[in-house]
Amino acid sequence: MKNRKVVSVLAAAMMAAGMLAGCGSSSSSTSASTTAATTAATEAASTEAAAETASTEAAADTASSTAPVSGEVTAAGSSALLPLAQAAAEKFMEANPDCVVTVNGGGSGEGLKQVADGSVDIGNSDVFAEEKLDADSAAKLVDHEVCTITMAPVVNKDLGVTNLTTDQLISIFTGKTTNWSEVGGPDEDILLVTRPSSSGTRTLFKTWALNGEEEASNASLETDDSGTLLQTVEQNKGAIGYVALSYLVNDDNVQAVSIDGVEPTLENTYSGDYKVWGYEHMYTNGDGSEAAQAFINYMMGDDFASDLESMGYGVTSKMSDAAVSAHAAQ
Repeated sequence: MKNRKVVSVLAAAMMAAGMLAGCGSSSSSTSASTTAATTAATEAASTEAAAETASTEAAADTASSTAPVSGEVTAAGSSALLPLAQAAAEKFMEANPDCVVTVNGGGSGEGLKQVADGSVDIGNSDVFAEEKLDADSAAKLVDHEVCTITMAPVVNKDLGVTNLTTDQLISIFTGKTTNWSEVGGPDEDILLVTRPSSSGTRTLFKTWALNGEEEASNASLETDDSGTLLQTVEQNKGAIGYVALSYLVNDDNVQAVSIDGVEPTLENTYSGDYKVWGYEHMYTNGDGSEAAQAFINYMMGDDFASDLESMGYGVTSKMSDAAVSAHAAQ
C-alpha cells in the first residue's frame, strides 16, 4: 500500500511537470519548473512514506509492550513489601496466564543476597543494596523504586499508650526504659518484639525512629514475620514492636503509636511531618529477564497504581520536596 501511494504521488508530479513544460516560454524555464515540481513531489512522497513507517513501528511497539509474557519469575526479601508484591503477582498472572510469579519473604538482606547470587530473579528490599551487600555485589544490581513504605511503632490496645517522643522511643528500644510507667503508661513491664539484623524494616526503623541507635536484642521474641509480630503484641499487654503501615490497613487489634505527636499516616508521610519511611526497592541482577521486567513495570504502572494506597503503600511521585530532601540529607 505504501509503495502504491509513493508511485501515485510521483505520477502526479510528472503530470504537473508536463503541464509546466507545455505552458513555458523557454526550454530553460520549463526545465527549471519541471525539476522543482519533481523535487517537491519526491520530498512530499518521502515524508509521507516516513510518517507511515513511523506510525507502523509505533503500533508494533505498543502491541509488543502490551503482549502477554510467559515464563517464571521468582522474588524474595522484604516482609514489608510482601503483601503488595503478592497482590500484584495475582493480577499480573491473570493478565499473563503463561507466566508464573512466586513471591516469598525472608527479609531484605536475604532477598538482596539471593538476587545477587542468582537464586531469585528479584530481590525485594526496604533499603538500598549498599546497606546490606558489599560494594561489588551491589554494583551488579539494578534498582527499581516501586513505591514508599511507612513504618509504625505498635503496642497492645489495652496498654493505653498512643504517643511517644523520639527520646522515649529510643530509650525503650535500647533497653534503658523497662517499665511503661516511666513514659506515662501503666505499671507494666515492657516486652520488646524485635526484628533480625537482616530485616530492612529494622534498618529503616533504626535510622529514622531511633536516630541510628542500635536496637536491643530479644532473641526469644525476634521475628521477621510481621503477622507473628502483630499477634505477639496483641496477646501481650506490655509488648511493643513495629510494622509497615500496610499491615495495619485491615488490622485494628493493635494500637499504632504516634511519634512526637505525629500519626503514622500516608498524608503525614507525604508532607514530611512523619519521618519514619523509606523507598521500597525491587532489584534485578543486571536488567533481569523479560518476564521480571514486565512484572516490575506492571507494579509501577497506571493499572496497579490505585492498589498501592488502598493497601497502605505510598506513591513515590506524591512525596513532597520537604520529605525527600530530609531523607536525602541523612
